[in-house]
Amino acid sequence: MDANYDKRIAELKSKIKSYPDFPKKGILFWDIFSAVSDGATCRLLQGLLADTVRSRFPDIDAVVGLESRGFLFAFSLAAELGVGCLPVRKKGKLPGDVVSYKYDLEYGSDILEIQKDSVSPGLKCLIVDDLIATGGSLSAAVSLLKTTGADVSGCLAVLELVSLNGRKNIPQGIPVYSLIKYD
Repeated sequence: MDANYDKRIAELKSKIKSYPDFPKKGILFWDIFSAVSDGATCRLLQGLLADTVRSRFPDIDAVVGLESRGFLFAFSLAAELGVGCLPVRKKGKLPGDVVSYKYDLEYGSDILEIQKDSVSPGLKCLIVDDLIATGGSLSAAVSLLKTTGADVSGCLAVLELVSLNGRKNIPQGIPVYSLIKYD
């Protein structure tokens, strides 16, 4: 990464707005959309993501975007890196044969799916999302990909809410990196 990496991270962080009591009272919502509504900041974020992948996860075959905001970053990042882009979606959103993984949430459960023919054993994947909160969806995506035989090279997020300890829920041995951390 270049000598200006930390300065570029600080510039990106300055563009992210927070909204208290959204979507409900007591929650402080960090809004990535406030940062990407500007073309220069989009380029900045894209460059930071690409530089991070090249330095920390150089040997990937595919970028896996998690529904739905992970899609914002996965396609353009995969295109820039010259690798495949794979969506992981909620149940019933993908056509064709899918592989499913059910996981528990704080109040219930959910199911993630990936198209069966998009992954193969040994495919080196990087999972990308906008936010690490409790780590539930990232952990489920890791487990889903492992059931296909794919290798999970790591997880990358733009933002991380450190106080929620989401990293502890991601399986051991999977490198996790976030550009910006909030307490």
